[in-house]
Amino acid sequence: SVVEGQKGIIPRAIQEIFQNISENPSIDFNIKVSYIEVYKEDLRDLLELETSVKDLHIREDEKGNTVIVGAKECQVESADEVMSLLEMGNAARHTGTTQVNEHSSRSHAIFTISIYQVEKNVEAAEDGSCYSHRRIVSKFHFVDLAGSERVTKTGNTGERFKESIQINSGLLALGNVISALGDPRRKSSHIPYRDAKITRLLKDSLGGSAKTVMITCVSPSSLDFDESLNSLKYANRARNIRNKPTLNFSPESDRMDEMEFEIKLLREALQSQQASISQTSQIHREETPDKNRIHSLEEQVAQLQGECLGYQNCIEEAFTFLVDLKDAVRLNQKQQHKLQEWFNMTQDVRKAILTSFRGNQGSGNLGEEPQHITVLQLKRELKKCQCALAADEVVFNQKELEVKELKNQVQTMVQENKRHVVSLKEAQKVNILQNEKIIEQQLLVDQLSEELTKLNLSMTSSAKETCGDGPDARIPEERPYTAPFDTRLGHYIYIPARSNSRKVKSKH
Repeated sequence: SVVEGQKGIIPRAIQEIFQNISENPSIDFNIKVSYIEVYKEDLRDLLELETSVKDLHIREDEKGNTVIVGAKECQVESADEVMSLLEMGNAARHTGTTQVNEHSSRSHAIFTISIYQVEKNVEAAEDGSCYSHRRIVSKFHFVDLAGSERVTKTGNTGERFKESIQINSGLLALGNVISALGDPRRKSSHIPYRDAKITRLLKDSLGGSAKTVMITCVSPSSLDFDESLNSLKYANRARNIRNKPTLNFSPESDRMDEMEFEIKLLREALQSQQASISQTSQIHREETPDKNRIHSLEEQVAQLQGECLGYQNCIEEAFTFLVDLKDAVRLNQKQQHKLQEWFNMTQDVRKAILTSFRGNQGSGNLGEEPQHITVLQLKRELKKCQCALAADEVVFNQKELEVKELKNQVQTMVQENKRHVVSLKEAQKVNILQNEKIIEQQLLVDQLSEELTKLNLSMTSSAKETCGDGPDARIPEERPYTAPFDTRLGHYIYIPARSNSRKVKSKH
């Protein structure tokens, strides 16, 4: 355990978080911790050491938030658990020994604490009490940036030199992002978040709805004056960033009650629709035998009507023939009696048919229509339904063609997007190589400038030694300045002294 007075920023922040949790029992808290290392532009999970078998990828979700796919998130319940995970991750970080620092960090590290808050409020409703949930999502990024290194001071070679190049490249990309965000004239311009992994991971902290604090470590030694000044200037640029922090509410949880109610209504409507469909299908199954029977009866009626019409024609012909025969041939009394009975029977049949036809017409006017009329109406309705179904099939075929065209367009756009992504990755690789070359050239320039300074110093000392070789040679004495020295006259004073020393050398 760390003594209270020796606690740093992270232990104090963790202690304050859990203290606020204990003071708000009405809120449900869920805390998760992750620890990611960026070593030579590769991501490494410090909470799961076997990360060589899996890849970590930086992605953006549907809301535009930056997430790391494959990173392990540990759920914690106390501050001690958080500190133990932090210490475990620190033990797994890449460190090395340089001429400046015995335990130098060779990577950037991001320790993230994600807090999910669910606040419950009881609200009265018409059907009783219901709970409304409000969910707030917070995220803390504790970032340890590796220090900017000069090869001439650190003495790095080989693998350490490559690590220095990657560290300086990441810091350069981060500085470009900070400059772009802090310059009001470049608000509408492109922010180069994708130039390095560290800038992509810190996109939400730098340009999102967050509060950002940068702490700079400088050296108290005057030998490191230039590095300390550059570090302070680097941090000062971050002060110009103006973010607008907002509460990150989850819109899904805000409408959870409404969505549950909608789901309930939809389920009831679905059940009602299914019951209606089942009832309709049952009625259809029951009506199918009746329709078959009606169709069979219609066929029988049509057949009987045809036979009846044939018989009626025969009777008419026979009636006409017998009438003519009665007038032309003299029949006996018995034959005349039988013929008259047949005439009477024929008249009775005609009257019965006429009465039946009139009765059918009268009953149709009173209410119930004959069955054959109902069948005709059903046939007409069936024909209308078939026409409507054919029209729907035409519309469906048109829509299907449109969907196919849209799918082809989507596939074309996906292929174009893949080509753009490939070209973008190639451009990023070229940009990274150019940045590495620039850094190497800058390091070489620094090294050459220092060697040139040493060479000038050695030449000056050798010149002074040369002036003091002869017995008559002497260094001209200079009286102390009693007035401010004018640097513009410095070369007029220094040149004669050098010329005299050369003359002394020429005498010998």
